[in-house]
Amino acid sequence: MTERYDLLVVGAGPAGLSAAIEVAKNGLHPVVFDENARPGGQLFKQIHKFFGSKEHKAKIRGYRIGEELLKEAEEYGVKVVLNATVIGLYQEKELTVRIGDEVKHVKGDSILVATGASENMMTFPGWTLPGVIGAGAAQTMMNLHHIKAGNRVLMLGTGNVGLVVSFQLLQAGCEVVALADAAPRIGGYGVHAAKVARCGVPFYLSHTIVAAEGEECVTGVTIAEVGPDWKVKPGTEKHFDVDTICLAVGLSPMSQLLKQAGCEMKDTPGGYVPVCDALGAASVPGIFVAGDVSGIEEASSAMIEGRISGAAISHYLGYLSKDQLEQKITELETALGSLRKGMFAPENRGKLITRTEENIEVSMNLLEKGFVAEEEIERYPGVKHMVGIHPVMECTQNIPCNPCQDACSKGCISIGDNITSLPVVQTDQKCIGCGMCVASCSGQAIFLVEEESEPGFGTVTMPYEFFPLPQAGDHGKALGRDGKVVCDAEVVSVRTAKAFDHTNLLTIKVPSDMTMKARFYKCAAQ
Repeated sequence: MTERYDLLVVGAGPAGLSAAIEVAKNGLHPVVFDENARPGGQLFKQIHKFFGSKEHKAKIRGYRIGEELLKEAEEYGVKVVLNATVIGLYQEKELTVRIGDEVKHVKGDSILVATGASENMMTFPGWTLPGVIGAGAAQTMMNLHHIKAGNRVLMLGTGNVGLVVSFQLLQAGCEVVALADAAPRIGGYGVHAAKVARCGVPFYLSHTIVAAEGEECVTGVTIAEVGPDWKVKPGTEKHFDVDTICLAVGLSPMSQLLKQAGCEMKDTPGGYVPVCDALGAASVPGIFVAGDVSGIEEASSAMIEGRISGAAISHYLGYLSKDQLEQKITELETALGSLRKGMFAPENRGKLITRTEENIEVSMNLLEKGFVAEEEIERYPGVKHMVGIHPVMECTQNIPCNPCQDACSKGCISIGDNITSLPVVQTDQKCIGCGMCVASCSGQAIFLVEEESEPGFGTVTMPYEFFPLPQAGDHGKALGRDGKVVCDAEVVSVRTAKAFDHTNLLTIKVPSDMTMKARFYKCAAQ
């Protein structure tokens, strides 16, 4: 007998679960199918903290957001079927699902496709060797299965995926020998690049992989510079001994089911996607989409898109009035719109933004080398010299994010109503050194600095997410923004707290003239 539900959801990731929860709140009975053994999609391998504001779950780690979604889905009675591969989608709003050895037919009054996206690959000599993997696969190995992805790794791609996974490789104990990208500028958030650069990882922009080396597995890689025509420049080859090559060269929407169902499709720079309206309705009545399958964005956007589609489906099936729908959509579109502002807004993709919204010159060094140069850093409103302990916010791009403003109970940090504004130090307010701003920064771009805590010396408090943790009294080296040693350093304290959510606050003592330069700590034994 064919089972029937109000809503069939394909994909138990952030978009699919959010939509299912939204319709269940309105009284519908949805079922969610996912081919994986665990629901939550990409969220459970995202150990970093999210950007945005409170409504976007900012400063909460991805896996915790996944746990919250699953708990909410359970509370509202959402049925989730795992190890269930949807192999057919038809205009009559019917799915064929393979569960084990059985193929089931399931019908719904509506269908939401939230299948997400798959990693792109890149061909070059040796690309099929064991050791050439997608960055997302490396992230799955490390964060879900606790398997070290490699010992010496080269990352190709400097979008947010490449940057975030590179940092997580370092956290897992891998050595990232370099990040390379054929583009002339870093594609992801500057704060993500900066936290990798200060660990000593070099960036090679306008470079691509020439070949992977090895007989039975990867033993090395050669990269070379490319010109504006994307062709390799002879004589610019650079060799690295590596056992792993990670590829972060983009994602492609997994839209095959929608094409099978007869939905109108279109080719876009972001992939082959369904034609849909602002509420996620595809051209076939009753079929909706949400998340990366309709265009690649962050998980925060996918969750809101899922809720929008959930509200639209509730109205489509008569569970929400038109007025209720409009009220809900206005609220959700406002939240979604704020995530699509700033330098990384969809309309700015591929463009070189040379000045911030505040008309401050953008750091070209950051875009080309991964860190803001010393002569550039003090042009930004979050970086000020002050007496006593004070926050230094090395946030230099207009990114939709503001948890630092909420974290400071003393009003030392201001962003204002525009979520993409650069943070500003309020010099008339007194910092108490609680460190909440440091721990809350999703980009790990805030430091507490006391330029002179004793004659000739000062302290720097920085976010630290590596093990083993240093101990008070340890001696090591302070690294600058470029990852090079700037001075000797002594560990003053290491603070941990539940409110910091696994971001430890490491305070080091350095010469006073180094407090505005020291941005990472390396143990003497490393």
